[in-house]
Amino acid sequence: MSTAVHLAAGGHGFLSPTGVEIAFLLVGIATFAAAVVTVTTKQLVHAALWLVVALGGLAVEYLLLTAEFIAWVQVLIYVGSVVVLLLFGLMLTKAPIGRSPDADSGNRPAALAVAVASAAALVWVVVDAFRATWIDLDKGVQGSTAVSGTSLFRYWVLPFEALSVLLLAALVGAIVLSRKKVEEKR
Repeated sequence: MSTAVHLAAGGHGFLSPTGVEIAFLLVGIATFAAAVVTVTTKQLVHAALWLVVALGGLAVEYLLLTAEFIAWVQVLIYVGSVVVLLLFGLMLTKAPIGRSPDADSGNRPAALAVAVASAAALVWVVVDAFRATWIDLDKGVQGSTAVSGTSLFRYWVLPFEALSVLLLAALVGAIVLSRKKVEEKR
């Protein structure tokens, strides 16, 4: 008996997806489409709004993986804070709201090649690492608050602090840029 038929007979596998796996795939496709629209639109505000959709789709993916804490962190920090900070930066620097010819640098072929190569490498690494791994959804331990919090505050404190300093610097930079334009008009 082949491996695929054996896995399908066991209840897990590519040939017998569960409802969660189908929902995961559909939400993943919608999230990917929103991400593509985010980077291809020529309107900055629309790009920010499509980024909200893409980040919200990631939060739904975390919920489907039973990682409720990470899903709420995704919504609160990324959808709430980062996108609001991005929109404030756009408003404070008085970036063009409508179509902007400056939003396209003409490097689309190079950017596409880098994106495809990065995506292929990422898919290869993830598939190779988790080829025979199945998440037991009955345990509910992997995405729990205790496990996630321990991992975040033990191993990822410095990257989160560095990110907060970077976001603060971006906001201060936007304020400085907007203040110079106001002073130049006087």
